[in-house]
Amino acid sequence: MSTLTEVASGYQAGRTLPLRVELVRQLKRRRTLIMGAILAVLPFVLLIAFAVGGEPDKRGNQVNLMDTATASGANFAAVNLFVSAGFLLVIPVALFCGDTVASEASWSSLRYLLAAPVPRARLLWSKLVVGLGLSLAAMILLPVMALAVGTAAYGWGPLEIPTGGSLAPGTAAQRLVVVVAFIFVSQLVTAGLAFWLSTKTDAPLGAVGGAVGLTIVGNVLDAVTALGDWRHFLPAHWQFAWADAIQPRPEWSGMIQGTAISITYALVLFALAFRGFARKDVVS
Repeated sequence: MSTLTEVASGYQAGRTLPLRVELVRQLKRRRTLIMGAILAVLPFVLLIAFAVGGEPDKRGNQVNLMDTATASGANFAAVNLFVSAGFLLVIPVALFCGDTVASEASWSSLRYLLAAPVPRARLLWSKLVVGLGLSLAAMILLPVMALAVGTAAYGWGPLEIPTGGSLAPGTAAQRLVVVVAFIFVSQLVTAGLAFWLSTKTDAPLGAVGGAVGLTIVGNVLDAVTALGDWRHFLPAHWQFAWADAIQPRPEWSGMIQGTAISITYALVLFALAFRGFARKDVVS
């Protein structure tokens, strides 16, 4: 007696929807090109701003990273990360991870992908890996462009630390790699929110906007000092802990706590996305 578990000869679930195919599809999309252009242009915008406005103003005896923006290419790259980490870099993460499954549903192509047949877990895995890969690429693109633009404008030199001292160019480059890695990890919560919402709705804008909105809510809650130590459980509380990495003697405790919080939230959200989508009645 035949069974329903028989599959076509040569069929392997792991070979359906290859990462290369999904990556090419996403790279060709207009929103990917526009986001890449925005991140590539930002360093030029800041360069023009400093050229028009002159040297950053010192605020009495208080100094911050912005005050050293024109000291070297490394400083310029660090400033670009500083002004972008809180909001701008949230957008590509929410976009690339939220506009994945939901966009297929809005195009009414999701059910056809699953009928290919592409296993649901394989579909989500391919889209999640590509989404995270594009998010990481966006975070790398910004400092690389900023370093190139800043070096051309201000020269290659040590990273001047606002509180005193400096880091040699080679050491500064290594620390900036650590900074980018931490920012990426800290944005995994936004990625998890966007991806989970993408499996719940047929509206890509809803998934992207929902993830950005919830991230903003987290930032607002972190600003409420009345919450006290409860803020330590908010991913937003640690988003600028990377500043401790660009010190003569780096302090890693804040980055370690932030990494642990972000990964914990992200794993829960990714698990909810896979679990919910496995049971979802896909009709679009």
